[in-house]
Amino acid sequence: MEQQAFTTRYGPWALIAGASEGTGAAFARQLAQMGVNLILVARREGPLEALAAELRSKVECVTASIDLAAMDATEQLQDAAAGREVGLLILNAGADPNGAMFLDTEVFNWDALVARNVVTVTRALHAFAAPMRARGRGGLMVVGSGACYGGLPGINVYAATKAFDLVLCEALWAELEPHGVDVLSFVLGRTDTPAHRELMAARGIAVPDGLADAEEVARLGLARLPFGPVCNWGEADDEAVMSASSAAQRRERIRRIAAISAAYAKG
Repeated sequence: MEQQAFTTRYGPWALIAGASEGTGAAFARQLAQMGVNLILVARREGPLEALAAELRSKVECVTASIDLAAMDATEQLQDAAAGREVGLLILNAGADPNGAMFLDTEVFNWDALVARNVVTVTRALHAFAAPMRARGRGGLMVVGSGACYGGLPGINVYAATKAFDLVLCEALWAELEPHGVDVLSFVLGRTDTPAHRELMAARGIAVPDGLADAEEVARLGLARLPFGPVCNWGEADDEAVMSASSAAQRRERIRRIAAISAAYAKG
């Protein structure tokens, strides 16, 4: 999509949660290049402010330090937006800091992960999608993980929350497409980010070859935003590697279900 068309469709402001490093920072840099103003959100103020300082020569940029596991996180996101017209919401936060079997950590750690990846995602999508639907344009992206396609020991609750995000995005894509609002569940594989490297170092694991580059990941996500509801990193639209069905097959399945639902509603 050409720059002017992109900014018209998804501007004038984008809110990125989980923006301080890795793919979140890559999204921010690429959006700044296209002239989209930025609301950058993360827990750590230092890296967030450094990124904002880098980008303010290109666009307006505001920051907010928010813990997305907090019960009032969505209200804080709305306060950060402070009346600005948010045409693009990217929910990029939500990594699993636990790295533990289900019973080998306290349950409140799982509570926090569910709050971050399920409760806040649901509330934020609801809050920011409503004005987009009223305007007839906008975009919503939830950055997910291939873990969404099956239960995995050691990242159990994380995988479950990412499955929730995937299914919610698919449904919202069908609901909001007629209103001009694009929805994408952007399902990633292993990506070369500082957080990923820190986790591997803490576990004594060598950094493997073939990690996805964060800038390339962000570039693909922005390019595929108009073509939801799912994009699987490293796979063509009609390929099925991470899951038993390709993004194209999932899209057509949702279209069929939506058509059946509409027929029943008319009856």
